[in-house]
Amino acid sequence: MSEPSIASYDDTTALIVVDVQNDFADPVGGLYVRGGEAVVPLVGVEVAAAQNAGATVVYTQDWHPEDTPHFEKDGGSWPVHCVADSWGAELHPELLVHGPVVRKGTSGEDGYSGFSVRDPVSGVPAPTQLQSLLDPSVRRLVVVGLAGDYCVKETALDGIRLGYEVEVPLALTRFVELAEGDADQAVAELRDAGVAVTP
Repeated sequence: MSEPSIASYDDTTALIVVDVQNDFADPVGGLYVRGGEAVVPLVGVEVAAAQNAGATVVYTQDWHPEDTPHFEKDGGSWPVHCVADSWGAELHPELLVHGPVVRKGTSGEDGYSGFSVRDPVSGVPAPTQLQSLLDPSVRRLVVVGLAGDYCVKETALDGIRLGYEVEVPLALTRFVELAEGDADQAVAELRDAGVAVTP
């Protein structure tokens, strides 16, 4: 008997699988998110359930150049991670992938949200192709993956700004928590914006 899914799906729902990549979900990854590997099989259950219900499934993938102001070594906040064509940037080998993949940060931008990237110096945003992959009939988003206090959060917040109903199931994400309390703060921010944060 297959595991039941955590969220519910229909043909007006899209499942957005955020950055389930080796650098985040493998303990030897460049920016390992503690417990990140645990979401991989759980997300697979959701992908299967979404497909069976006629929902859209889209994946996002960090895909950075070797040098970018996003990285600590170039003046940014983050250790080197998800460099284009590297092992770390690959989607986790056990992730069930059935759907288009949106690469973000490809020109060195801060690519936190699946829907938009920001110039790391000027802060000017630009859209990704994600929204164009969603049929106009899609009204609701379920956002899962890594990490809850950055890319999952920003994707969910952009979804709200774009007029979607958005759900973030906590069982299907993990948090970086650069500082203690970041996870709680992210959850509060999501709830304040109108995101349904579920167990």
